[in-house]
Amino acid sequence: MPPEDSGDENEFARLLAEYEGPETGRSKKKRKEPTVGDEVRGRVISIGRDAAFVDIGAKSDGVIELTQLRDRDGTLTVKEGDELTATVVEVGGPSGGVVLKRVFGGRGAEGSAELEAAFAHGLPVEGTVTAVNKGGVEVSIGGVRAFCPISQLDLRHTEDAAAFVGQKLRWRITRYEAGGRGANVVVSRRALLEEEQAVRAAELRGTLAPGAIVKGRVSALKDYGAFVDLGGVEGMLHVSQLGFQRVAHPKDLLSVGQEVEVQILKIEKSDDPKKGERIALSLKSLEKDPWSDVATRFYEGARASGVVRRLETFGAFVEVAPGVEGLVHVSELGRGRPLRHARDATKVGAALDVVVLAVDSDKRRLSLGLAEAGDAEAETAGQAPRAPKSLGTFADLLKGKKK
Repeated sequence: MPPEDSGDENEFARLLAEYEGPETGRSKKKRKEPTVGDEVRGRVISIGRDAAFVDIGAKSDGVIELTQLRDRDGTLTVKEGDELTATVVEVGGPSGGVVLKRVFGGRGAEGSAELEAAFAHGLPVEGTVTAVNKGGVEVSIGGVRAFCPISQLDLRHTEDAAAFVGQKLRWRITRYEAGGRGANVVVSRRALLEEEQAVRAAELRGTLAPGAIVKGRVSALKDYGAFVDLGGVEGMLHVSQLGFQRVAHPKDLLSVGQEVEVQILKIEKSDDPKKGERIALSLKSLEKDPWSDVATRFYEGARASGVVRRLETFGAFVEVAPGVEGLVHVSELGRGRPLRHARDATKVGAALDVVVLAVDSDKRRLSLGLAEAGDAEAETAGQAPRAPKSLGTFADLLKGKKK
């Protein structure tokens, strides 16, 4: 007969199977087993005298030395239950578990060994920019001096690297050569930033579509437009899409770092797979079209004040409202005398009083004439046209019709 406690043993076996089995229990939460170089996130489940144990969702818990979790004053920065992110540096070694690190580059021989391991496995390291020199900056990583070329300091070219001095940043070691006088170490910050940007971009691309309104930050200004960082994905805001009002240069309206809300016009795949998609953006599409009510504001006979924006041989373009320009023909400017060019009568930036001669809203055209000083018959633009004081006689109407 089976012993009386066989039921308990069977129950224990069942619970153990549920714990370790592939279908149920805790194993359902297990992720892919980590490998050296992986960045993992887990929850601190216990803190010992020298190390903390972290549940990283793998078969074995992660182990990280407390020295990795203390600030400059030696104060522990985590407690049980907190989550942290660290890098796997060893799996199944002498410790038998998963060894984690958050900071690489200790001092002395151990620090050099860590840097060599970080280079071999592509692991990120932390270091402080100490000085600017020809072609780049010097970086101190646990007492080891490294060099970062200026082209590898940021995602875009850095004109003045002095602002980085004193900053503690993360780096990727791109060259490590041991030598008698010390190791030759070259690092890159840009490599890590590009990797982080690629992750954000992959997540963001699934949400982008023509017509969507998104927020971004101006990352660069060019003569032809502005580049806008949408959060790992960059779009192009052409100068023609900055608004209905004519803009000479994007810097007249925008500044680097400025937050903007834009609409996606189109997304096109690039022929170069390294460049990703071409995303066309617009500020203009989110504005009210100033030509939508031009016929009611600038009707025939209305008088307006404007500013000369462009000069051509055939006339001057006068802006009578933001985004609304009309043409004063050269014959109007000459007032009876022939002109070879509109600049012979006026100049860009000059203020002119004009009268609306004709309106074509469909073609977005205004024909303007010069208003006579003290012209009592001209209406003010934006006001409803006045009714005539008298309809006159029938004979007056016939004369007007013949005229």
